[in-house]
Amino acid sequence: MTQEQTRAQEAPPQDLPSGERSHGRVRQSGIYLAGLAGGRPSVPVEWSALEAAAGAALPAASFGYLAGGAGQGHTMTANAAALERWRIVPRMMRGSATRDLRTELLGHTYPSPLLLAPLGALECAHPQADLAVARAAAAAGVPYVFSSQASVDMETCAEAMGDAPRMFQLYWSSDDDLTRSFVQRAEGVGARAIVLTLDTTLLGWRPRDLDQGYLPFMRGQGMAQYLSDPVFRSHLNEAGSPEPGSSAAPPTPTPALLDAMQALGAKGKHHGLSLAQMLAAVARFSATFARPDLNWDDLSRLREWTRLPILLKGILHPDDAREAVQRGADALIVSNHGGRQIDGSLGALDALPGVIEAAGGLPVLFDSGIRGGADIFKALALGARAVLLGRPYAYGLTLAGEAGVREVIANVLAELDLTLALAGVPRVQDLHPGVLARA
Repeated sequence: MTQEQTRAQEAPPQDLPSGERSHGRVRQSGIYLAGLAGGRPSVPVEWSALEAAAGAALPAASFGYLAGGAGQGHTMTANAAALERWRIVPRMMRGSATRDLRTELLGHTYPSPLLLAPLGALECAHPQADLAVARAAAAAGVPYVFSSQASVDMETCAEAMGDAPRMFQLYWSSDDDLTRSFVQRAEGVGARAIVLTLDTTLLGWRPRDLDQGYLPFMRGQGMAQYLSDPVFRSHLNEAGSPEPGSSAAPPTPTPALLDAMQALGAKGKHHGLSLAQMLAAVARFSATFARPDLNWDDLSRLREWTRLPILLKGILHPDDAREAVQRGADALIVSNHGGRQIDGSLGALDALPGVIEAAGGLPVLFDSGIRGGADIFKALALGARAVLLGRPYAYGLTLAGEAGVREVIANVLAELDLTLALAGVPRVQDLHPGVLARA
């Protein structure tokens, strides 16, 4: 540890503005006091219990889509193992009455280093979907990254959030006009950045979804950004065409298919579209969602399309980080998509130090495998500027809607606060690799 780091750790935070002091003890004590009257959290605090409760509450297909990973799940295991390989080394007699979780990112100061990751088709978890998440994020002051595959359009979510921070995650469609329309709409709703996802130019091989024969988009779920977009809607009176290269025969009429058609009709009515237009929408989405030939020149084009900061999500290799710097990216997100795209991929935390070194001072965020505050502590100590939380808040949404998301956020930040306190680190900006040891 350098002398500067030592001095920073020893100096407690002073005069933090109201709302920017973290109170892990308050959250903890509130739960225990409620327990005296027999109360229990509506959303389990422990990770495995939270996941199990969400699994019990949802149909198998819906939960499989939220919880599943690529192939045999080796990458999801690798994410957890990468976090486990680092151990926190607490320091004593460096206490502070309060901790400072404030984090600076791309010219903005946030009350914590936590963002809510973009998750698609959240109506699989709860009918209020992205709208409930948007409200919960706004209440907590946590930036929410709207998904391209949202179940509620970005305009509705932005209105619910007021001035609270939001970003927009972009999947680059094979329809450039649609991609550009998404970017313009993101600017219009006050997004502070475009988060371009690089690792989903095609859907990964996901056995849990395949075994259920379930992809939510085939049922019109997770398509709100598309169904509300003028460019996308302009094509819906055209005859639907199958995905290029597809030779699948039309499905046999069954009660399940009739139910799916009824659900599509209801979805279309919500968006002012007929069933025929909804069928065309699903066909067009299937034909244009993927962009397998996405390349670095596209990033240069995106830079010309918007003045918003551009974050690249899915970086794992140092050479890609160097290329991103050269191409004008504003920040990077180390991520393997939570293990949903490639089975056997590198654990995300294992990639973090190398990407940070190659980024040459560009902010690097971390995603994939974060389950609690101690995980956030480790990622920040290894150099991440902020972290993105995914499945845990989706499970909170499943169990209690907006209140469930708020509970998950509160629990994660309370654990981060208490971990900082017990490790002798008063500020998140004081974290550094010296507070960790390799297992």
